[in-house]
Amino acid sequence: MTAPSPKAERVRQNILAKPRETSPDLGIRGRFLYGETPPSGATPCVRTTPLSTTEIDEVVALIAEGRRNRHAVELPEELRTRDWASVEAVVLHLDEILGRPGAGWKIGAASEEIRRAEGLPSPSPGRIYRDTIFTSGAQLGPEFFINFRNVECEFAFRLNMSYPVRDEAYSYGDVDAGVDVMFPALEIGDTVFLDWYGASGYFGSCLDNGGGAAFVYGEERRDWRSLDLVEAAMDLYLNEFYIKSGQGRAAMGHPVTSLTWMVNWARSHGRPVEAGEVISTGTCTGHLFAQSGDVVSADFASLGVVQVEFT
Repeated sequence: MTAPSPKAERVRQNILAKPRETSPDLGIRGRFLYGETPPSGATPCVRTTPLSTTEIDEVVALIAEGRRNRHAVELPEELRTRDWASVEAVVLHLDEILGRPGAGWKIGAASEEIRRAEGLPSPSPGRIYRDTIFTSGAQLGPEFFINFRNVECEFAFRLNMSYPVRDEAYSYGDVDAGVDVMFPALEIGDTVFLDWYGASGYFGSCLDNGGGAAFVYGEERRDWRSLDLVEAAMDLYLNEFYIKSGQGRAAMGHPVTSLTWMVNWARSHGRPVEAGEVISTGTCTGHLFAQSGDVVSADFASLGVVQVEFT
């Protein structure tokens, strides 16, 4: 585990030592830094037809250029669609174009509440990259983000079995048997698009790697099957202020159900899931937007506190 800074350690100790305290300057989504569109306020784009191969290439090129050169991107109206197959094609092609070493997968919008709020027809897959994985207490600077620091509490698993591409779907039992360890985690989102919720009109954060930017994990648990992950709760804090709570049931009813969905999504799209990869199973708390200088902490009760500091 990364040693926390003195500031982060002070925040952690205060969280554990005193009753919950809220702040009038913070909302249920932390800071009001998600762009001009409020949650659930996006206007759906007009187009619902698939992108052509050429159009997919254009969308991928725009996002990839924004990622590489670290600047915001505006997607032209003619390239915006609500065709979900086109979104999935962009996610996979973007991963190929970026060519970054992968370490696993993450699931966006595993929560039905978030899918309903953003009008999503499905959970949103994304890659976890090797150079964006950190242990609790990590300090992450501006070089990791373009527009947002959107933090979510999740349960993640590391696999000790591989799941090659095949026609037959993997069952819950197949996937459960392949889990090595579970750990509580913070998944940190970002996107090249300036208006987080406004871009929901064309599934913007989903196009951009499911919004995935960084991943911070806590202590490994090999005895996780003895835990009730459905009822497992966590409290989310920004600095020393309580924001909200969540439970494992938000990840498709059970985090292993979400894990099984991710393995089968990859399988059905020609991507094997390899032993040693990490799968983060989706938010149990929804979004929390932070800024440079903030410390975000998730108290997972007996599973410990997972923390990240933005510098």
